[in-house]
Amino acid sequence: MSFPLPPGVRLGRWQRVLLMAAGWCLLAGFILAWQLTPDDRGFGTHQQLGFPPCSFQVIFGIPCPSCGGTTSFAHFVRGQWPSSARANPAAFLLALGCVVLVPWCWCSSWLGRTWGVDSPAWLLLWFVIAVSGVALLQWGYRLALL
Repeated sequence: MSFPLPPGVRLGRWQRVLLMAAGWCLLAGFILAWQLTPDDRGFGTHQQLGFPPCSFQVIFGIPCPSCGGTTSFAHFVRGQWPSSARANPAAFLLALGCVVLVPWCWCSSWLGRTWGVDSPAWLLLWFVIAVSGVALLQWGYRLALL
């Protein structure tokens, strides 16, 4: 008895390798975030990696749309989701997407088909639009509070 393949786009060898690698890279990002201590200010955690303070904030005196993103991920991996969302709602949404993407990449690679998704490009496009929209909305809100 054979089981039908799940719906999805058939993947070539290199696509399968790239998806497997993408899953590992996303997991490595979460491991890196786990090694960082979330900054109490809600931003600035990236400086633990040797990066300078946010250039946008230094030059213009206002936070950029991604300020708090690294801090958000550092909270996210600790299960501190309210703190993660407060640090940067768009980064919190991105982290949620990455959590879903890790097993999706690996399952799709193993199956040789995009797992449960017939149009991954459209799904990715809508996800990027959603994250970008949230980033702009939260940035506008933060600027209004200044």
